[in-house]
Amino acid sequence: MRWMGCGAMVLGLLAATPAMAADDRDYCPERPGLGTPACIVSPGRVSVETALADWTLDRSAGDRTDIVLIGDTLVRVGLTDTVEAQIGWTPYGSVRERSGGSVDRAGRVGDVTLGIKASLASPDGKGLSIAVLPFVTLPVGRMPVGAGDWGAGLVVPVTYDLNDSVNLQFTPEVDAAVDQDGNGRHVAVSGIAGLGLALSRAVTLTVEGEVLRDDDPSGKTVQGLASLSLAWMANDDLQLDSGAVAGLTRDAPDVELYVGISRRF
Repeated sequence: MRWMGCGAMVLGLLAATPAMAADDRDYCPERPGLGTPACIVSPGRVSVETALADWTLDRSAGDRTDIVLIGDTLVRVGLTDTVEAQIGWTPYGSVRERSGGSVDRAGRVGDVTLGIKASLASPDGKGLSIAVLPFVTLPVGRMPVGAGDWGAGLVVPVTYDLNDSVNLQFTPEVDAAVDQDGNGRHVAVSGIAGLGLALSRAVTLTVEGEVLRDDDPSGKTVQGLASLSLAWMANDDLQLDSGAVAGLTRDAPDVELYVGISRRF
């Protein structure tokens, strides 16, 4: 309950932040895809970014795990020209595990993530754009959807426009990730490289690859992932998206499929 209280306090502070005059900055949601853009939400504006449905399949040695997340949402609030606050929450997740002839199911609430993203260069995301995003995860949810303990991390997104149609993206991250047993933390590091292609003024195709090393005490793993996502900007403040992620290594999940929506207010 104390974590819920902290979240409520933060939401209250954000709601009380006085609105500032919005600039003419293009809308730049953090979804879809694996990486994180370096752009900042315009001051006084709010971006609500939701995965309407997200399904992940992981098969190993005859076992199968299906994870479905519903309504996984990130809220971004522009505080200044170069700083935004973030609150993320998974309201519901379902995990189905099949091993041999037995099947286990669990439906849970997920954890809350709080973060602050600060721009170091080009907060509008144009040209060379760089930001830092420290975050903390609060154990509001329950395992296996929730992690079971608090975690933290740092993301340093970098993007660069080669021209009006091609954008290079790089997202390094280091985490104090929660141990698999839900008690304690360990180091996990990852790097994501991507290429964004503007197919038209409204449609963007993004191709990405990720390498993740996780030093969990139960066993170190290295995951390789490939991602393809498509975003359609329906208007200046509304984006619809879909995407697919494929596992390239033994430790990685086999496939992930999702659809989502982002709206700026």
